[in-house]
Amino acid sequence: MPDHDDLLTVLRSPHLIEELAAVEHDRWSHWQRYLHTRCEPGPDDGSLTIPPDLVRQWTTQMNTPYAELSEKEKASDREQVHRYLPIIAAAFNADRA
Repeated sequence: MPDHDDLLTVLRSPHLIEELAAVEHDRWSHWQRYLHTRCEPGPDDGSLTIPPDLVRQWTTQMNTPYAELSEKEKASDREQVHRYLPIIAAAFNADRA
């Protein structure tokens, strides 16, 4: 196992940061596309209104600690984490090469 300083060097590398930022942008873009499909369009001004039932659902979720989420909600969060892990693993493997 690399020492602490080696780990920090890999984790702070500009290349890794850019790769993870690209995944984060993809995740955010996917969420925005989903959100836009669930919202009601405003009066010709480009605004969107989130339906009340979704506001309640998402407010509850964002105020619930991870440990208290349902298994389905946890699985959704884990699915997102799995998008990042291959990039982090590749960064550590590249550092060893």
